[in-house]
Formats: sequence, structure tokens, C-alpha cells
Amino acid sequence: MTELETLRHSCAHVLAEAILRLWPEAQFAAGPPVEQGFYYDVDLPHRISPEDFAKIEAEMQKIIAADQPFERNVVSRAAAMELGRAGQLAALGERGVPSRYKLDILENIAEGEEISLYRNGAFTDLCAGPHVASTGQIGAFALTAVASAYYKGDESNPQLQRIYGIAFAAPEELAKWREMMEEARKRDHRKLGKELQLFHVDEAVGAGLILWTPKGAVVRQELQNFISEELRRQGYEQVFTPHIGRLELFRTSGHYPYYADSQYPPLVERETLHRLAEEGCTCADLAHRLEKGEAEGYLLKPMNCPMHIKIFASQPRSYRDLPVRLAEFGTVYRWEQSGELNGMTRVRGFTQDDAHLFVTEDQMGAEIQGCLDLVKKVFRAFDMQDYRVRLGLREPGSDKYVGQAEDWDRAEEACRQAARTLGVPYSEEPGEAAFYGPKIDFVVRDVIGREWQLGTVQVDFQLPERFDLHYTGADNKPHRPVMIHRAPFGSMERFVGLLIEHFAGAFPVWLAPEQARVLPVSEKVADYAQEVAAELRKAGVRVGVDTSQDKLGAKIRLAQVEKVPYMIVVGGKEAESRQVSVRSRKAGDEGAHPIESFVERIKTEISERVL
Repeated sequence: MTELETLRHSCAHVLAEAILRLWPEAQFAAGPPVEQGFYYDVDLPHRISPEDFAKIEAEMQKIIAADQPFERNVVSRAAAMELGRAGQLAALGERGVPSRYKLDILENIAEGEEISLYRNGAFTDLCAGPHVASTGQIGAFALTAVASAYYKGDESNPQLQRIYGIAFAAPEELAKWREMMEEARKRDHRKLGKELQLFHVDEAVGAGLILWTPKGAVVRQELQNFISEELRRQGYEQVFTPHIGRLELFRTSGHYPYYADSQYPPLVERETLHRLAEEGCTCADLAHRLEKGEAEGYLLKPMNCPMHIKIFASQPRSYRDLPVRLAEFGTVYRWEQSGELNGMTRVRGFTQDDAHLFVTEDQMGAEIQGCLDLVKKVFRAFDMQDYRVRLGLREPGSDKYVGQAEDWDRAEEACRQAARTLGVPYSEEPGEAAFYGPKIDFVVRDVIGREWQLGTVQVDFQLPERFDLHYTGADNKPHRPVMIHRAPFGSMERFVGLLIEHFAGAFPVWLAPEQARVLPVSEKVADYAQEVAAELRKAGVRVGVDTSQDKLGAKIRLAQVEKVPYMIVVGGKEAESRQVSVRSRKAGDEGAHPIESFVERIKTEISERVL
């Protein structure tokens, strides 16, 4: 753990002690530090709400003021079990009921692994640590939210209350964090997405399934146009694949049944269901048969790669044909837990700007570099210059990886060489490689300091092997290609959600759903307003006309609220001189201009994708 994570983990223990002072019957599960602070999962008859936070925080403040030392004690498994059965783990002392969640955690600690307890004041917890020296080192904290969470993330387990908090070494850091959170609330893509009519989630359609409204669809289409231009320059070929495929395809790829928990259930043909029902097959039997391959079905695709592989394999390939670069805006489906869904950034159906490259080993380095260059272009286009790179490598000594060691050595070195050219810090993270090959992840820091994992590039030896892919080499013998997965945006939904927050809904002109709005000051110039709008439409500008009877000031305020980049005010003077009064979102009133000059100006901003 980092120093900050250690401090926050210690604050989770303070939270647990405070809750026990108020509700002694509370049972605790896990309380780790997380990216945005810490949490502790608690089983408690009383439903904790934000109204309870003040009294919990008051108890926490007393514990911090007492400067209780954190004391570590290594114990035997038997001693820990005895304490758990006596209810003394995650407790203030012995009580009449066992510490059931801690006993379950204890039973899942591997034999031979050290078991440690941490004590501060009267509170003792089963914990691997580490912790700060004493509670007094927690300089500032706040409870931030409460949510429901199934124990171990399994819906068949009890539902617990997850209490979230934040902690820092100094009060100034907490104050800065509060400012950042206030700005984040203003920029929340769920709030702005509704206000700006960019997307909609409807329970009748399904949780986590995004409905792109006309305005949001404009943003998505512009992004697709942008990336498609770059793909054409780099020699990619566009493909389209179905949203559903046979289970056998995903058995071959390894996506089913190994990742079945994160997928929608398989679909079984009607005739097969009737036949199995007549045989007395139960639901459990059917699930078992599907898993073992004894029954066939279809799956909403969780990944695009197996279908791209089938396109590659659909015709003979020579080394002269490689690299083959297949790209698709492909929609995939994942079963996320309902509590994990979050607007556009955590969904159950999403479209990836996906591509798969089939290359020779000699081409691997240059093609990885090309993928990284594409990600950098995306970041530059949106002024995302604050990012870091993670290089996921094998964990030494682990047997979970497939492929030959020498192949891995070459792939990891190719990724290192490519990462070094980026000119930004990168970290090598052993154990973070995919099981089929090393990967490069980009982590972007947005305008208010939050980090988002976006583009990724992955090298894959496994799927070409599983699908027995080959090409004919210069020696006239079959050779296995290397596969590269890459997605600069990650997913359209997540990327647009990030962009909404990054720009606070005020998209640059080229992305804005409505790029200009003509505001006639009265009905007398209505015809001229329509004429101006027609000129802009003819130039390819997305333009609207406010034909309401509102006063000009109200029309301007509405356009500003809806974050329209340009307001074109027309009155009698403008109509007579064939001009327009330009008011921009950035600079305000810019005075009168000939219509032709404004048309050229906005066309340039759009074509050059000016921010």
C-alpha cells in the first residue's frame, strides 16, 4: 500500500470502532482502501443513512483525538478461530454471537499464510495491514456515501451496507478534495446528460442500456468519423459482425464458460428447449450441459475478437498480406451487477472502437507503435495531455500464462520499446499482463484531477493458437500470426461520459450537437433568420433557430444554458446590411460580421477540430 492508502485503511478501522460504539451488534466483512478513499461493509439491522454520518463522525473524531496506537499481533489459525467464534474479531470485546464474516474470511486464508490481528483501543480486527502508527495521524476525514453490496459480490450472499469515506493527512487536503467533489458534481455526466438531452436510460428498456438521443448521437457519430479518418490513413479495413454468436465460438475463444458470471445467459433454440423439457431436463441440468458443451446455444457477444478472427481465417493468407488490420464499432454485452452501473461509464451494452491486427513477429513492434500513436492522436485532439502509461507484464514464476517464454520475452520488449517512445512516465507492473500476452494501458487525469483508464493495446499469442490461425510464410510453410487488440476510446459510452465531464457539457464546436443558433430579435426578421440558418446548413453547420416569442435576453440565456457555441443575433440593422451579430460561448459579444466571413470562420473551426 501507499502511505495514503495505509492512512485510509487505518481510517476504515476507526469507522468500524465508531459504528460499534453506536451499534454494538454490527458485524463487519471487509474494509479496504479504494481509489476514492475507503469503505467498510457492515451487517446491521439499523439502516445507516447520511443522516447518521454526523454522529458516526463525532465518534470517529474522539477515537482520533485519543491517538490510539495500532498494535499488530501474529496469531495461529486456531487462536484466530477461537476469537472469531467468541465474536471478538471486528469487535470491542467478547459478545454472544460469532464474528461470522471474519470467520469466513479466515477459512479462506491459505494454509501457511501468516495471520495477523490489529488492535487500536478496544477494537480488534483480523487484518493483514499495514496501518499508521496511531489514530492521531489521521489528519482529516469525512464519510461520503452509503450503498448496498452483496457479501463477496455474490447475489446469493447476504446484502450488506457499504459505508464509504475519505481521509487525508492534513485538513487542507480534505478541503481541496471537497472543492474537487463540488466541481465533479457540477460536471456529473448523468446530470448534464439529462439536462442537455444527450442520452437516456429507461427501466422499460433495461438498466445499463443506453438510449442515444439525437443530440448524443451527433457526438457519437462525430467521434466515429474522427477515428475512422485516422484508421483509413493507417490502412485499417472496416468490418461489421453480428451481436450474437454460437456458444461454440466463445468456448473456443475461452470467453465461455470461464467468464460466464460477467455475461448474459446463453440463448437456447426453441426446438432444443422443447426437446430437453420433454426429457425432464431441469434448469440446473441445462446450465450444466451448456457449460460442458453438451447443449448448444447462442451468446450475446462479450467480445468482438472471435468474430474478427473468423474473418481473418475466412481466406488463405500469405505473409505478403500481413499486417491485416480489421476495425469495427462493435457492440458487446456484459452483465454488470446493478449496484455497479453508473450512467454511461459502467453499462451492460457498449460499443467499442475495436480493432484487431494480425501480424508477423517481425511486424509486431512497428504495429504496437502505430497503435500507440493512434491513442496519442486521440488524447491530443481532446487536450488530454496529463496521462501515464502502465505496462502489464508477466508475474515471475506464475504458471497462469500461455505461450512460449521466448515469445513473451519478445512481446514484452516490443511493448517496452514502444512505451519509451511516448515521452511520458510509464510503470512496469509485473502480474498485470493478460493471460495471453503483455498489455499497455493509458490512464488519463481529467481537468479536476480524477484518473480514467482509457486506451489499451494488448498482444495476444493465445487466440491465434486456440483458433489454429496461420499464414503462409516466405518459406512456403504455415506460420502462426501474432494478434494485437487495441481500442483508443475504450468504449463510446464511457468515452462520451468522460468527455461530458471533461468539457462540462460545453463541447468544442466540431463536437457540439448544435453548433450555432440564430436568434431573431422579432418576427419582423424571421425570414432573414431562416435565410442565415439556410446559409449555415448549406456549409454543413448544425444550426437551429429560436422562433419563440421570448425577449432576446431570454433567448441568449437559454442558448448559454444549453451550451451552444455560437449565438447569431439578427435584427433589422443586420438584415439591412446582410450581416450577423456574433455572440460566442467563450468571448461573449463579438460584434457584427458579414455572414460570409462567419460561415468561413465556423467551417474552419469544424474542419480543423479546434478546441
